[in-house]
Amino acid sequence: MNSDKKPAATIRVEKRMNGRWAFVLTYRGVTYPAQGQFGSELQAQSAAQAAMKLLERRG
Repeated sequence: MNSDKKPAATIRVEKRMNGRWAFVLTYRGVTYPAQGQFGSELQAQSAAQAAMKLLERRG
């Protein structure tokens, strides 16, 4: 968490109209467009966590 007590990243997982799952990642105030066509909610959550870890490493 940063100094103003807000999380640096938020993840929203949503079911698309075609029945597939996607995630939207907001990191340090920047919202990245929906990513993925995952078969399950768990797969979308896992991919979102991996994406967030990569962004954190990049700084």
